[in-house]
Amino acid sequence: MQEQYRTVARAGVHESEINRSRFLCSLAPAATEQEAQDFVARVRREHPTASHNCYAYVIGADASVQKASDDGEPGGTAGVPMLQMLMRREVRYVAAVVTRYYGGVKLGAGGLIRAYGGVVGEALDALGTLTRQRFRLATVHVDHQRAGKLENDLRATGRNVREVRYAEAVTIEIGLPDADVQAFTAWLADATAGTAALELGGEAYGDV
Repeated sequence: MQEQYRTVARAGVHESEINRSRFLCSLAPAATEQEAQDFVARVRREHPTASHNCYAYVIGADASVQKASDDGEPGGTAGVPMLQMLMRREVRYVAAVVTRYYGGVKLGAGGLIRAYGGVVGEALDALGTLTRQRFRLATVHVDHQRAGKLENDLRATGRNVREVRYAEAVTIEIGLPDADVQAFTAWLADATAGTAALELGGEAYGDV
């Protein structure tokens, strides 16, 4: 698994005008290929009178799924440059749709490639990106007496506290970088005088 990946910070739309054609780049995070396809379909429904709704998406921290469509533009002048921009910026789990309203001036193949790739780059700049880090999920079981201080200590030391549940004992779910597990186990024993139990779970990605 990749240690980390970058994705778009939020969904949004960025608009550019090039030689009287309007280019609207809609970007959104997409956890699965189905989510990406649903996003493409939604944008197409929102712009039924557009000249073209071209798209590209990259799914997987290792970019295992890559798809692109020119949607009627000359082959290789729209979807591919969009996909290349996503790959160049190293963003993953993201879908991009560029909606074009033709303004009467032909751009030529080179112009189209620059326009479609460029508007995706501008949209990424406008919406921003965030990095997600691979974590080992872990659960700390601790008594009520020590739970409040332990939770505060975890947050104060920058730990990724995901959930806290109060029952007979208190369980605190955290995310740990793999390299940190051994040091954290020692820290936890010291912080709770050996009374807390640590249970390691699976892996997930979280915001850095």
